[in-house]
Amino acid sequence: MSAKVIAVYSTKGGVGKTTAAVNLAWQAASEGRSVLLWDLDPQAASTWLLRVKPRLRGGVDALVRGKQPAHKAIRESQVDRIDVLPADESYRDLELALGAEKKSETRLAAALKPLQKAYDVIILDCPPGASLVAENAVRAADVVVLPLLPSALGLRSLEQVREIIRGASRRVALVGFLNQVDRRKRTHVAATDRLPREDSQISDVYVPATVVVERMGDARAPLGAYAPTSEPARAYAQLWHLIRRA
Repeated sequence: MSAKVIAVYSTKGGVGKTTAAVNLAWQAASEGRSVLLWDLDPQAASTWLLRVKPRLRGGVDALVRGKQPAHKAIRESQVDRIDVLPADESYRDLELALGAEKKSETRLAAALKPLQKAYDVIILDCPPGASLVAENAVRAADVVVLPLLPSALGLRSLEQVREIIRGASRRVALVGFLNQVDRRKRTHVAATDRLPREDSQISDVYVPATVVVERMGDARAPLGAYAPTSEPARAYAQLWHLIRRA
């Protein structure tokens, strides 16, 4: 059976993609599933949070061209059942490396194909922006997970991601969720109540803005490892159950 491929993606930066990717990976692994997290962002935040060295022999160009098999670049993380395909500085040139190849929009899917029987779940932590990298990730994915800020700009990113999904040649599910929700703000409270009712692709599960999430940088660990009963950890558990069924 092939792995379920989940792309955590937004056209907008600063919405919590890496936080979502790492915590969803933990949720899947906590159920006994084998997980690969591919860090596609040159900032390598997922790589750092999961305590993996950001080093890729031959750089991302060798990976895209097939000169370096993806399985040889995979590293174990310090979290049971989570492996990482790490990012390094060469990922700044990922767009160029993809563009130089034939069938450039499906190169990531081709690199993933040999790995899909080795894992139950593959999570792609995508860089922001509408790009060839994004198109590749969406075409490789079964589900796109979209963190949304409770604002007008957040909804704009929803429409942009939908447009990219429409360009894929296969069915791709979309699961949006509100992130960094501050319940002291009336607009945020109104958004969590109104948006899931108005749009079926926005989950009624939301992740609150809290220092517990901010501590991930100090702990260098998923929420489930140091704050398993916290509200954000419970929210990611609920979100994972939705994504698993999508």
